[in-house]
Amino acid sequence: MVNEKQNLTGLKKNLISLTHEQRKNFIEKDNQQISLKRQAQLLDISRSSLYYQPRINQQDIAIMNLIDEIYTELPFYGSRRIRKQLKIYHQIAIGRQKAQRLMRLMGLEAIYPKSRTSFPNQANKIYPYLLRGLVIDHPNQVWSTDITYVRLEKEFAYLIVVMDWYSRYVIAWQLSENLEIDFCLETLNRALNKNKPEIFNSDQDVRFTSPQFTNILEEKKVKISMDSRGRYLDNIFNERLWRTVKYENIYLKHYQDIKEAKNGLTEYFDFFNNKRFHSSLNDLTPAQVYFQSQNEISPPINLTSSLQILMPQQLYLSNQISVS
Repeated sequence: MVNEKQNLTGLKKNLISLTHEQRKNFIEKDNQQISLKRQAQLLDISRSSLYYQPRINQQDIAIMNLIDEIYTELPFYGSRRIRKQLKIYHQIAIGRQKAQRLMRLMGLEAIYPKSRTSFPNQANKIYPYLLRGLVIDHPNQVWSTDITYVRLEKEFAYLIVVMDWYSRYVIAWQLSENLEIDFCLETLNRALNKNKPEIFNSDQDVRFTSPQFTNILEEKKVKISMDSRGRYLDNIFNERLWRTVKYENIYLKHYQDIKEAKNGLTEYFDFFNNKRFHSSLNDLTPAQVYFQSQNEISPPINLTSSLQILMPQQLYLSNQISVS
């Protein structure tokens, strides 16, 4: 119909405010007047994305789960050393290309300094890292975000958190079946509805450099900080959080599906924030530190003076930084 075509055309003016999934929702596969190809053009989405379903067999999921365990313990390992770990300790031999493919699917990248063989979206602005040498001495001074792979019994999911660095308080989190930007935007908006940081730190993931994501922060007058690529230290508190969540919950629970994982992680993050005592917070909970806002509760964090001399292997094996 002409009206439908006009409506779809009008949507192009507002595409910047719509996520990929929201634009896909406007597709009408049984529309006889406008072809799928034309609808995809009008909505600025790839036609192939309307049909693509990733093919992941159970054997690959089992390998991904092992890669997750290795990476969680040794996040400075790249695909070459992960392959060796799989072969020596699990008797699984896979090619390097397959290891790299599975790690990309999992959203993983080794966090040691390396040559720049991969790049973020060149069309997106990369913000400078603002935390080097910064003394973090109060809640809502610095928030950070990150995404990790979550293994399930017959599938997998992705977990995003927004965390306050000073108190380790998890402000918002969400699980997703895919890596579309939607769940990142929803989690960020939920966090900002609760409070607002002075600085928001992330890595250079294409979702976090997207104008859809950064515009939300800029509108709130939040300073944006992004990790230097290959800098293991820049996002260390999120890496330590992932170890804690996986060892204390995900690896023990063996969640069957994403619904069960959501229910279990809801209970766990309530425990983590409100009941779990942290030695680095003088045996208080993140919620106590976050909401009391008392600087004397925990000494200020100076990333440069306390950690810059450690190599990644030393940092993780000596447990110099811990969420606990």
